[in-house]
Amino acid sequence: MDHINIGFIGLGNMGAGMCLNIIKNGYKVTVHDINKDSAVSALEMGAVWANSPKELAQKSDVIFTSLPGPKEVEAVSVGEQSILDGIDEGSIWVDLSTSSPNLIQALHETFASKGAKVMDAPVSGGVTGAESGRLAIMVGGDEETFNNLKSVLESFGDRVTYTGPIGTGTICKLMNNAFQYGMEVLLSESLTLGVKAGVNTQKLVECLRNGGGGRGNILNVTFPQTYLKGKFDPPRFKLTGAQKDVSLALELARQHDVPMASATHTYNEMTSAINRGWGDLDSRVSLLLQEERAGNIEVRITDEDDVS
Repeated sequence: MDHINIGFIGLGNMGAGMCLNIIKNGYKVTVHDINKDSAVSALEMGAVWANSPKELAQKSDVIFTSLPGPKEVEAVSVGEQSILDGIDEGSIWVDLSTSSPNLIQALHETFASKGAKVMDAPVSGGVTGAESGRLAIMVGGDEETFNNLKSVLESFGDRVTYTGPIGTGTICKLMNNAFQYGMEVLLSESLTLGVKAGVNTQKLVECLRNGGGGRGNILNVTFPQTYLKGKFDPPRFKLTGAQKDVSLALELARQHDVPMASATHTYNEMTSAINRGWGDLDSRVSLLLQEERAGNIEVRITDEDDVS
């Protein structure tokens, strides 16, 4: 899709960097934003201004939007002077926003009535990643359309993944954020306790970086080899040993009056799993309790899908 007309709506912190990278890769781009001043850099690099989402859609084969949330996505896509008003049959709208899977699925049906395709493709990597082109892009929608768009997506993202039907890209992004922010809460517990217990902050951060968690072992090694395969025997590290370590951390927290809600939850999960008779299995076996609470959902990969 080298000779296509691209439209880009939303030139804020994330959108600006992505749009500029598309332009740098030689694509003809039309832009729109509620604040025209945000488009100055793109216009200086050769982009063309459109006065409304409708006008932009009329000039574009592929339309990208990067917007704050569901309210803005809905307004731009189907509100007054919207993308829907101007989009042609066969054109594609790709929403890069972190939004609602239910909304994008409904909009997919609405746009289909005009013969237009919709893809959800939220990104992860922050403003720095948007500027440098080092973004993860999680793309849901028609797979053939994804394959046709991949070269454009790779102009502003270095890790592009097709996730499945419409809405799945957004689900993946929301799960990514829940995981990331949850990990940050647990990390803050460890940092505050470590510092209050007497460790230099820089040294503590260095040790956490150098440990298994800091090296990315959870998603790259331990989960693929144990939990994601449902393999807990023989154990990489016994549950009883892991519970002992968390128990010692909580004992230290009590000595220094540091609340550790996330670590306490972890200890309780491990203890419940030990009471199931799972103590000699791999420590990740305690995660089966969450699968039960979720309705006996099994989170598994096959050898063919191995991500390790």
